[in-house]
Amino acid sequence: MNTSADLTSAPAAAHADTTTTAGPPLPGALRLGVARTGLELKQFFRERSSVIFTFSFPLIMLFIFGSVFSKEIAPGVSFRQYFAAGMIASGIIMSSFQSLAISIAIEREEGTLKRLNGTPMPPAAYFLGKIGLVLVTSLLQSAILLGVGASLYHLHLPSSAELWLRFAWIFVLGTSAGTVLGISYSSLVHSAKSAGAVVSPVVVVLQFISGVYFVYTDLPSWMKDVGSAFPLKWLAQGLRSVFLPSNFAEHEASHSWQLPQIALVLTAWTVVGLIACMRTFRWQRPGSR
Repeated sequence: MNTSADLTSAPAAAHADTTTTAGPPLPGALRLGVARTGLELKQFFRERSSVIFTFSFPLIMLFIFGSVFSKEIAPGVSFRQYFAAGMIASGIIMSSFQSLAISIAIEREEGTLKRLNGTPMPPAAYFLGKIGLVLVTSLLQSAILLGVGASLYHLHLPSSAELWLRFAWIFVLGTSAGTVLGISYSSLVHSAKSAGAVVSPVVVVLQFISGVYFVYTDLPSWMKDVGSAFPLKWLAQGLRSVFLPSNFAEHEASHSWQLPQIALVLTAWTVVGLIACMRTFRWQRPGSR
């Protein structure tokens, strides 16, 4: 028996075994994020109560206000049309900010985030999944509200590529701001039971002071000043520029659509929300092990 030959070949054999048993490299964050989006959507649509509330609440409010207020607020523009555009903006905030702030707070308390953080999944994949969820649900909700607004309340759909492009960048900036702000705001929710009570009133108040439930120019000056500091006011104004006649710009607070300011404010809130996410997001509740 050639003992020296066996000893010499042993390390090589061990290296070969290690090489053959090594698994394939883990998928990248983007691929895992797409997969996570599919999982988030499945979980979302399995929660019937959440689905019904998310999609039905804006519709119910549209039917109520559309039935009560039918007068014209400007030549050729009824309050129904004005309100329909505002509810599309509100629906985007509900699908992004409100939905994420509540659901992430619940996941944190239940320990879901802690378990996910202990897996090889990159943290970016989790957030990409949430972004994908928001984009899909916001698009669905906007499509539903557009269909109802156009068929029942004569909401003008964009008639040119320029207006559809405007809708696209306003939609993207609005969902981006709502998403990062919702993720960061979830850190202020200390328990799953209080999630709805801590998050929902914020959205309701913003709807009243941002030109959704009431015409923005009819609000008191101090209320307009407060509303203009938050993204919903600018998102609603931007969508009015898409769905209302161009001459309605004269009836806005500044007598114009202020598209550059809309882009600036929504971008600024996105950056602020992103910084807040990086500084405040926690995978588990403070004090938990």
